[in-house]
Amino acid sequence: MSLAEDRAMLTGKRWRGGRLVIAAAAIVFAGLAFAGTLPVAYAIAGFAIVTAAAVLAIRTGEEEDRRQPIAISERGDDLLRAVVAGLPDPVVALDRDGRVMALNERARALAPALRQGEPVSFALRMPELIEAIGRAAAEGREQRVVYSERVPLDRWFETIVMPVKREPGAARPELVLMTFHDLTPLRRVEEMRADFVANASHELRTPLAALLGFIETLQGSAREDAKARGRFLAIMQEQARRMARLIDDLLSLSRIELNAHRRPDTPVDLVPIVRQVVDGLETLARDRGVTLQIEASTALSVRGDHDELVRVFENLVENALKYGAAGRRVDIKVGLGSSTDREPEAQVSVRDYGPGIAPEHLPRLTERFYRVDVSESRAQGGTGLGLALVKHILNRHRGRLTIDSAPGEGATFTVHLPTAVPAHQR
Repeated sequence: MSLAEDRAMLTGKRWRGGRLVIAAAAIVFAGLAFAGTLPVAYAIAGFAIVTAAAVLAIRTGEEEDRRQPIAISERGDDLLRAVVAGLPDPVVALDRDGRVMALNERARALAPALRQGEPVSFALRMPELIEAIGRAAAEGREQRVVYSERVPLDRWFETIVMPVKREPGAARPELVLMTFHDLTPLRRVEEMRADFVANASHELRTPLAALLGFIETLQGSAREDAKARGRFLAIMQEQARRMARLIDDLLSLSRIELNAHRRPDTPVDLVPIVRQVVDGLETLARDRGVTLQIEASTALSVRGDHDELVRVFENLVENALKYGAAGRRVDIKVGLGSSTDREPEAQVSVRDYGPGIAPEHLPRLTERFYRVDVSESRAQGGTGLGLALVKHILNRHRGRLTIDSAPGEGATFTVHLPTAVPAHQR
């Protein structure tokens, strides 16, 4: 074969490979945009870059051919591997026989057993996925498979299996692209939503049932019983207040989550806020026979929302008074400390000397509706949302909550917040 024929053959192969790469890129970026993983504008820009790179590579190869004779190479495959390597989702490219042609690092992390040149069935043990690959190669139609993994953690994925043909009229595809979308965050959010609705409904159902029962009693046998009427009305009032507290906490959570991305930037002094909270809870402390002691510096400024920070310390101090009252003392300390990154931070600790909390409960205390003792919490008027509110408020302020406790040794809840001290004054 002459040099001219070699060059013509090589050029034809380059353009076929280039078209294959461009078609694959179009499918992948369209899938990412359709799934919402990548904004449409970014998907269009990414496709344009890949197309330009493919054409440039082909033109560069033609220029090299004019300078010196070269053998037919696999530059199209090299370009395919480069494109796949740069995609944001796990992507695997297979030939028509199901052998791995290219994969990126995200796909390798998802399935470490994947090896270039080996059948994909060696690494992926999901029969439904292997069947979808076979159907895509045989029928030339897109396939979608949703599957889950239980080891080492529960995870859910949607895999889009897309056949790619070099020529529009080709009988079989030359390439099969597999794109994996991680559905785990969506599944977990859906589970959390379902749990939240179930818990909220349960919390509202109990006081509603009590109210309906007392109303029916007052309309019936207790209609003329003044003593029973007074007792029932007091209970009904308490149940109504319980529902009002729950609804108020739910609305507060919704407002905080709505503004979670907006960090407050108003400088506030924590010391007056803590003193205001203590003054407001002095009556409750006196009724419980608990002494509140404050150790505070003269001023400690942070950037935050005054009302939300009042809500944080009200929850923490009130919890200490209600559940740690057996210790007859609550210590509140406000001071300057250092974060794990050795940055200055404000630290406010609320310590009680009550019965303490068992270690297995500590990781879940800030979950919505989670209670160490359900009956005790309800008896104290708790909604199960107080510490969840604290966590969300602190997240909005770019702060955190740490909890230190052991049975019989009381509990210490510490709020950590970045200070508002300018960098040049640190």
